[in-house]
Amino acid sequence: MSIKIDDKNFYDHVDQELKDTFMRNAISNAQDNLRGKKIAATTEDEPFGNWEEWRNAGEEIRRHTLENLDYYLQQLSENIAERGGHVFFAATAEEANQYIKEVVEQKNARNVVKTKSMVTEEISLNEMLEDMGCDILETDLGEYILQIDDDRPSHFVAPSLHKNKEQIRDTYREKIAYDGTEKPEELTVYTRKVLREKFLQADVGITGCNFAVADSGTVTLVTNEGNANMVTTLPDTQISVMGMERVVPSWEDLDVLVSLLCRSAVGQHLSTYVTAVSPDVESDTVDAPSDFHLVILDGGRSRALGTEFQEALHCIRCAACVNVCPVYRHIGGHAYGSIYQGPIGAVLSPILAGYEEYQELPFASSLCGACTEACPVKIPLHELLIRHRERIVAGEGKTKASEKLMMKGFGNMTSSASVFQTAVKAAPTLTRPFAKDGSISKGPGPLKAWTNKRDFPAPSKDNFRQWFADHKRGGDINE
Repeated sequence: MSIKIDDKNFYDHVDQELKDTFMRNAISNAQDNLRGKKIAATTEDEPFGNWEEWRNAGEEIRRHTLENLDYYLQQLSENIAERGGHVFFAATAEEANQYIKEVVEQKNARNVVKTKSMVTEEISLNEMLEDMGCDILETDLGEYILQIDDDRPSHFVAPSLHKNKEQIRDTYREKIAYDGTEKPEELTVYTRKVLREKFLQADVGITGCNFAVADSGTVTLVTNEGNANMVTTLPDTQISVMGMERVVPSWEDLDVLVSLLCRSAVGQHLSTYVTAVSPDVESDTVDAPSDFHLVILDGGRSRALGTEFQEALHCIRCAACVNVCPVYRHIGGHAYGSIYQGPIGAVLSPILAGYEEYQELPFASSLCGACTEACPVKIPLHELLIRHRERIVAGEGKTKASEKLMMKGFGNMTSSASVFQTAVKAAPTLTRPFAKDGSISKGPGPLKAWTNKRDFPAPSKDNFRQWFADHKRGGDINE
């Protein structure tokens, strides 16, 4: 079990996704739309106040929480236990799944409803429950579409972003006997009818967790569809699964983070629902689960604690970095080969699953810094990508022998001023057979991979050192 979505390597994914013009157009439009809404809800919303001050507050809350993670997890666990709930700390995906399996078996449950959760994707929970013979249903609309089409999410907030309404209509017709049109209203009404019947039959509800409030023992869900409320109120047994970093100290801190999340994710001041769930077996309330379980997953996260990558755990899964990433814009979410896409996926996936699986991802970035600028809790994403690259090149990854040799040669050349100058002067002559109109479209050797995708500027006879020397001698600065 892992965060991998399939067995393809990164470059095979990229080649495939670059040919998908529909997906690329859909992502371009979605990025532009979401980016515009975010700006309107943050920097252009005067009553909200100074966006940078909100970011500073979010960064401080996340930094303080991660630096005192053991304290707040203990507090969360004690408060949930005091209210009659059960907490299980899982070091691995296997431990998390085993605990959930035992709960489901104790309940003799066969019908399970589930609401959007990245961490249950991470542990392949659906596959485990299906192997047990359970009928498990994703109830978030986007996740439901992907489930019946045997597909995987391509975006944190809009998991079925890569599909259009005609494709969804065809999937419905093929998989669930739908005979309506591609109109979203008809598709939604049909989906709601299917889901309502399943909610009423459910034995167990399973949710993710946007944030867990330590000082009250509460799990919170930030949603827009209302399905999470059905999952948390209709079945008597509820299981919530969270990564261990999703804890916040208090409701005041939650207020800041939810404000940052909603505005950064979809440009909303607040989502339609912010659902708070606590076990409350003593007071006999009508909407609290009578049997509540919280599974807190490490899953490799502790490898980042106390290291230069700890800030990656500050992420609140808003996808703001994804929505501005020029690389994601061209290759889409599936190309990352991980359930975590975009810049934060390129940082987080190697931490959780290792360089063996994801050493290409830190290089899938232009290092433009747009992701860092967009992050509402100020994670220095492009700097963390550089740290990954340094570790991979230094030997933690499996760099190709040819690449090592090439980089060593480049290092030797650039460390010697005379050799570098000689190479710079020779470059225009050596590349002349491949250059046309100032660019190289079919490069040799190391340039081949680059020029397969785009033109490479041909080396010029003019260089900065010569220009500067002429300028010092009194030449025209604009020459």
